[in-house]
Amino acid sequence: MSTTDAVTFWDGVHAARPAAADPQPNARLTETTTSLPPGDALDLGCGDGGDALWLAGQGWHVTAADISAVAVERLAALARSHGLGDRVIAERHDLRGSFPQGRFDLICAHYLHTPFDLDRATVLRAAAHALRLGGRLLVVDHGSTAPWSWNQNPDVRYPTPREVAAGIDLDPATWTVERADAPRRIAIGPGGRTAEVTDHVLIIRRTT
Repeated sequence: MSTTDAVTFWDGVHAARPAAADPQPNARLTETTTSLPPGDALDLGCGDGGDALWLAGQGWHVTAADISAVAVERLAALARSHGLGDRVIAERHDLRGSFPQGRFDLICAHYLHTPFDLDRATVLRAAAHALRLGGRLLVVDHGSTAPWSWNQNPDVRYPTPREVAAGIDLDPATWTVERADAPRRIAIGPGGRTAEVTDHVLIIRRTT
């Protein structure tokens, strides 16, 4: 499907629900980055902006990218209202044809799944190349289907973190896999529903 179809879909997803007043960060982000010194971060697929706002609150300068102009505009306004307008830059990118400019100490890609065609390996490879020396790429994917997920296909298979890393196909002389596992947690969904879910967590660090 075309980029226009994807933009229309994701703009509709965001426009159909009220703007989040206080979006929360993803659990895997907070647990893996709390001890890192603040620097420049890139949030791929920022959505409601919980990760970007949390990082900015921790002292990071964040570029937040999303295919949806609705999401980007809401996040920019939210950052200003939280007094973080100078730390969050929200940009629209479809990632198939454009990628944020810059070099980063942290790049996050949380649940970068879509019903539309997206060469994730190419996107994540571009992200790895945008890391500074010592920078980390944090990829968190679904490892199970939550009851509220938009994709309820019972035959869906979630690639393991090691399979994702193999697909990115980075030179081990330049990048190293620091973490590749599948922890479980209790997630909270719409309406306060809870369910145990599995996350596939991959952290790649640029070493040279």
